[in-house]
Amino acid sequence: MRTVIYSMSMSLDGYVNGPDGSFDWGAPDDLDALAAVNRDAARFARELAQGRMQVTINGSVGPRGDGYVAGDQMTAEQATEYHAWQIGVLCDAGVERVTALTLSYPEEAVGVVRAAATLGVPVVAGFTVETDGHLPTGSTVADAIDHVDEATDGAAEFFIINCAHPTHTAAGIDDARAVERIGGLRVNASALSHAELDEAEELDEGNPALLARDNAALRDELPSIQLLGGCCGTDHRHVTEIIIAWNDA
Repeated sequence: MRTVIYSMSMSLDGYVNGPDGSFDWGAPDDLDALAAVNRDAARFARELAQGRMQVTINGSVGPRGDGYVAGDQMTAEQATEYHAWQIGVLCDAGVERVTALTLSYPEEAVGVVRAAATLGVPVVAGFTVETDGHLPTGSTVADAIDHVDEATDGAAEFFIINCAHPTHTAAGIDDARAVERIGGLRVNASALSHAELDEAEELDEGNPALLARDNAALRDELPSIQLLGGCCGTDHRHVTEIIIAWNDA
């Protein structure tokens, strides 16, 4: 019987909308204060985990910029340098895994994986996909996974697809070898495209039961799944239905 980890997030990260409408991670002048925020988040997670079995303290990083848009892209070397500082702080704070979420192109994933591997912390790389199952760059999930594995000697524990509806993920599953490297799904409640969600004036929380059904339909196609959770628009109702449907599939 496979063990599946169910995932939910909390954030103390300083993600901001810039004066020109762009998105990027906050970079205050006081790096000590920024490091303290990361350490406090890890400590808070450990406090929540006390008395609970089999909890992994995970440090979430990235993406740089808007995860829905593959705009200015870093090289793998630039991404390694960009993410290494925060990953180092999280490692010092005692996280047991680092996960990069909502990445839109493989070079950033390469940078995260390299930075984490250098520090000896387990790492997971997460891509988001559009309604056709491809990354915002147009790359297939299989090609992105292959790119990262080849550039890092397969250093990532596994890959996840996040911030996408399960029907969008299903549209892009086409490579058996890459499928075996997909170990997690953190799904959006809404089946709308990223562009439609950006224009929406109200939160689309979808239907928790239908979301869970669509997610569970991926179980046979993704045999290596070990982590499930919710992303945009989801809450405890969606995660509960996801657990029930996956276990019943």
